[in-house]
Amino acid sequence: MKASDIKKNQIIRFRDQVCRVRNLQVQLPSSRGSNTLYKVKLMDVASRQNLDHTFKGDDTVEEADLVNRPASYSYFDGEMHVLMDDEDFTQYTFSGDDLEGQLDYMSEGMTGILVLIVDDAPVAISLPQTVELEIVECAPAMKGSSVTKRTKTAKLSSGLEVQVPEYLASGEVIKVNTDSGEYISRA
Repeated sequence: MKASDIKKNQIIRFRDQVCRVRNLQVQLPSSRGSNTLYKVKLMDVASRQNLDHTFKGDDTVEEADLVNRPASYSYFDGEMHVLMDDEDFTQYTFSGDDLEGQLDYMSEGMTGILVLIVDDAPVAISLPQTVELEIVECAPAMKGSSVTKRTKTAKLSSGLEVQVPEYLASGEVIKVNTDSGEYISRA
């Protein structure tokens, strides 16, 4: 696959190591003839070592062989987050650092998560495209505001804050896009 196809949280092979893409920054060319650069922050899944590398758009990158297992988020034990395989009930544990940027979309009992397994070891998770979360705190709903496109900040049950339409109130359940972190609709 080409470097231009790399996505955040993807598992790739880099210098004979299995790595997870932690962050990706695209740097567009500033002059004609230049290549688009992809600055990638990687984490070696075995040693937890962080690596930085810059790829050109046409560089090739090898995807790691992995197995996707459907799982549900069970609980947080104070140190580790525990997910359970939906088919054989195997428990997978991840630290907060392993799930960086994904915990804001997770709640106990959540289903539809895929655990990515490389060489019989769980290395990362993949969240569904959308999740349903409850609004726990926001300004009061305004009558007649469904006509306008004004928004307000709402705090969700996971701690995530998103912009929602003014007509929504605390206690309502909404759908949130896990890639962009934006409100989609009522659930």
